[in-house]
Amino acid sequence: KYITEILLVTLYITLALAQYEHLGYPPGYPDPEVPEQYTAPQLAPDTPRIQLRLAGDKRKHNEGRVEVFYNGEWGTVCDDDFNLHAAQVVCRELGYLEAVSWTPSAKYGKGDGPIWFDNLHCSGKERTLALCPSNGIGVSDCKHTEDVGVVCSDKRIPGFKFVNTLPNHIENLDIQVEDVRIRAILSSYRKRIPVTEGYVEVKDGGKWKQICNSEWNQLNSRVICGMFGFPGERKYNARVYKMFARRRKPTYWDYSVNCTGNEAHLSSCKLGQATAVKSNETCSGGLPVVVSCVPGRAFAPTSMTGFRKAFRQEQPLVRLRGGAIVGEGRVEVLKNGEWGTICDDHWSLLSATVVCRELGFGTAKEALSGGRLGQGMGPVHMNEVQCSGFEKSITECFFNKEALGCSHEEDAAVRCNVPAMGFQESLRLSGGRNPYEGRVEVLMERNGSLVWGTVCSDGWGTMEAMVVCRQLGLGFASNAFQETWYWPGEVSADAVVMSGVRCSGTEMSLSHCLHHGDHLTCAKGGGRNAAGVSCSETAPDLVLNPQVVEQTTYMEDRPMFMLQCAYEENCLSSTSNQAPANSYRRLLRFSSQIHNNGQSDFRPKAGRHSWVWHDCHRHYHSMEVFTIYDLFSLNGTKVAEGHKASFCLEDSECDEGIEKRYECANFGEQGITVGCWDTYRHDIDCQWIDITELKPGDYIFQIIINPNYEVPESDYSNNIMKCRCRYDGHRVWMYSCHNGGSLSTETEQTFPGLLNNQVTHR
Repeated sequence: KYITEILLVTLYITLALAQYEHLGYPPGYPDPEVPEQYTAPQLAPDTPRIQLRLAGDKRKHNEGRVEVFYNGEWGTVCDDDFNLHAAQVVCRELGYLEAVSWTPSAKYGKGDGPIWFDNLHCSGKERTLALCPSNGIGVSDCKHTEDVGVVCSDKRIPGFKFVNTLPNHIENLDIQVEDVRIRAILSSYRKRIPVTEGYVEVKDGGKWKQICNSEWNQLNSRVICGMFGFPGERKYNARVYKMFARRRKPTYWDYSVNCTGNEAHLSSCKLGQATAVKSNETCSGGLPVVVSCVPGRAFAPTSMTGFRKAFRQEQPLVRLRGGAIVGEGRVEVLKNGEWGTICDDHWSLLSATVVCRELGFGTAKEALSGGRLGQGMGPVHMNEVQCSGFEKSITECFFNKEALGCSHEEDAAVRCNVPAMGFQESLRLSGGRNPYEGRVEVLMERNGSLVWGTVCSDGWGTMEAMVVCRQLGLGFASNAFQETWYWPGEVSADAVVMSGVRCSGTEMSLSHCLHHGDHLTCAKGGGRNAAGVSCSETAPDLVLNPQVVEQTTYMEDRPMFMLQCAYEENCLSSTSNQAPANSYRRLLRFSSQIHNNGQSDFRPKAGRHSWVWHDCHRHYHSMEVFTIYDLFSLNGTKVAEGHKASFCLEDSECDEGIEKRYECANFGEQGITVGCWDTYRHDIDCQWIDITELKPGDYIFQIIINPNYEVPESDYSNNIMKCRCRYDGHRVWMYSCHNGGSLSTETEQTFPGLLNNQVTHR
């Protein structure tokens, strides 16, 4: 019986692994190389014994100033002759798989103490930095302004064994282990997703080990919970774990852990005392470390079925914008009813972590600067932010209220640790030429078993594709496909298992979107007609300039015989059908200046072959509907409308240092470059609303860009712009113009009857 059970378990594991075989890398795509296993360095007796750590103003836990412990003292490394080979030696000595890059001139701040190495000439194969040719340890003519830094890969060397080469305990030595995890022990926690409570285990030398709790404290727990995407920790039932520890003998790691509570990752914590393990394999405290973490509301653990449908932010003072996945984005804060950005001067992992915890995530994985996740609009509210790390909100941190010289090119952003929800395991892209594209295949329960199948492409569009790319961690959607005959997916997964999918765009998983239940309906069927996507790490973001609309608004009475082109394009109200040629139309005219503040160029979805030549206006139109102009009464009833039926997209002007790339003339390429804007002047056809029948009064004017979500963007909430409008029968004024999402909810509510922040045209 016992042997039969083992065989059944082995078969189950084999099948379970087989069903995830193609996750990330579709068939035909070369598998990543299997990384080499770590072997502890065998050093000659005369090799100088050193220890390394990464220090300074880190933006990620796996980067920093290179510091060397030698002869009882910490010091630095000079950047003279330093190269990627030397960085490789440093990273591998610290247990990382490889070096990504290195930085000269004290980018991570100036160190102190001796400069132990200068003019290093490493081949990259050395087992320790001490074996690289140099001027000799401690021989240097450098200053600390030349301290070198490295960026290591996130991946650790499999089987990496932390070796303390110095006989005495070193204070301030960083923890270096292969991996860390929270392992659910109690049966009530094992089935929960995410895992919030269990043993803290480190992988060292290829083996998982528990940590002795004799020197463990709440600050250490705070760091562990933060690493796994949880903003805080709580007490747990210690008696249950005592009973469990008596039944199963733990395997303890050789050291204790010493965190301040502010670290973003365990590898930034310091090594504690060596553990005194007794002969009966119990530590002096007698128990393995247990943590119990409190997840943010969006990630409250449930059974596999009942996840919350969409992410809702928890804090009204701070938000993230322009990120591809939950837990990343440009940081925006609310002040005096208006959302604004943070300047990246002094922006650090510590401040980024305060933002992440405030929003219900864990610690920050990365503190990004230079508008890396797109540029914001409106004011820059905070500059030179410096936090202690224990603030409840970024607004409590010290900051300079004067954002002198700060532009949106310096907008700060974050990437936060979020809990592992397992969403990626129920979705895959199949048949594409690379991991970023393919037919969408989902794992669904059918007749009591889990099967892979396709998604019906009826109504499949940008919003659904966005959710797929987010769920797989592949960034933004660049295209949504309703036919995938050119991507041969898994033949066994041709059948449709999901239909009627409709997403709002904020969902974390495709299964959270509206969709049919067991009764599937799909006219075209799956296989060749199944839904597909291609994903991209970047996306454009179009934003209107509200001031330009306010400044350029006026009224014109124009004779009908001068509006022939506009009439052909349906740019006049329906009553113009009966208007005689010698009559006049009253037009509300304005300019619109549309900026691309995103991370990639805005390109029309349609290829050049399908652009339409317009004889009247003498250029090709590349988008059917690009903007919609509407006038509403104060109770939200539409009273007049206009639109740009199709659009010629080009760069009118660009920020300093950016070249124009798109021009409509001579059948040129169309689009809007990042950092450029397309201006539609008030005096061109259709840049108006026909208000001939409008009665004098107060109205709300609204513009929506890219209303049908035809082109994917990083943020649709700012595609809508609203103004107050007053018309007295002779003159017209626009005032209080603002973009969607730029004001507080209370202020937005002074624009009654209108959509707030999220455009919902389909």
